[in-house]
Amino acid sequence: MVITNDETFETLFRQYEQSICSYLARLTGDRGVAQQLAQETFLRAYRALVRGERWDNPRAWLYRVASRLATDDYRRRRLLRWLPLRDGQPDPRQALGEATADKLAVQAALAALPPKYRVPLVLYVYEERPVAEVAQTLGLSVSAVKMRLSRAREMLRDAYLSLNEGKDQKGEGR
Repeated sequence: MVITNDETFETLFRQYEQSICSYLARLTGDRGVAQQLAQETFLRAYRALVRGERWDNPRAWLYRVASRLATDDYRRRRLLRWLPLRDGQPDPRQALGEATADKLAVQAALAALPPKYRVPLVLYVYEERPVAEVAQTLGLSVSAVKMRLSRAREMLRDAYLSLNEGKDQKGEGR
């Protein structure tokens, strides 16, 4: 029996679609953006399969593609913030609906991290991937991932504390 590209793609999609969407939502803080990036991730996977590419670890490959797309999206959005045409920013609390203030603070602190540190942290902590798999996904050595995780935790803690200090000074955190 010959397995077609369509069958391989359907298997990949069924197996990883939910985890890729969740991962991207944590990276971007926006479910809509995450859905779009996940679609692009799987579109790239399909195109790669049509070209005849196969991977030893398809999950690592998909996470690598998703990570790169999220990083590109982050850079594009950061650039758009500098454009003068964008005068009104929506309140993130409205977009996240029922989320608690603490979840918002953690998400904001996570979003403040550069992608270089945010991506391995989300893969390791939220996606519960082993360090070796994070290293393979990002094309880094295990020691480089460990160093980035250490720095990411420190940066996340500092960002979270500075966000809460800002609330306390305004009287919102009490």
